[in-house]
Amino acid sequence: MQQHITDYSARLAGALTLPAIKQVPELAAAFKQAWDTKKTIYLCGNGGSAGNAIHLANDFIYGAGLTRGIGLRIESLAANSAVLTCLANDIGYEEVYAEQLRVKANTGDVLLVFSGSGNSPNIVRALEMGNKLGMETFAILGFSGGKCKDIAKHPLHFAIDDMQIAEDLQLIIGHMIMQWLCDSANSAK
Repeated sequence: MQQHITDYSARLAGALTLPAIKQVPELAAAFKQAWDTKKTIYLCGNGGSAGNAIHLANDFIYGAGLTRGIGLRIESLAANSAVLTCLANDIGYEEVYAEQLRVKANTGDVLLVFSGSGNSPNIVRALEMGNKLGMETFAILGFSGGKCKDIAKHPLHFAIDDMQIAEDLQLIIGHMIMQWLCDSANSAK
């Protein structure tokens, strides 16, 4: 087990040095801009990535707001099981995120998708809808980046063939941005 811990830690540390990490400030700036202008940020993913979207929405609504007095307007599109199952049943699973965006999102809002493969049809459709609506679209991707690498306006592609490391990066980047926003709010006081 100790060797596995050492190997996993090395893979994660190596992933954090990949070129995509240099794009995190652009994503952070989009979050800050949305916060400052009261735009909404939408997050989505599947499986563990959906769990990460829910986790990070909580962090930005509450945790980031502790320093500024109000959190970000942010929503995980994966959080409402009634909406997800209704849309999946009635119009298809590939539309569960795109339809929510069509109804809720506005030009200038931010969409951040999480995907290991970058090929999940519902994530591809979400990005397409976000672009159509004039949103700022970001994607944190692993493996080859898939279709999402070409569709997102701002892809953060970590070329790693490890789903767990890809999902770890989603949370780590989210937590980096949250801490930076908290520090920014503190320095503005």
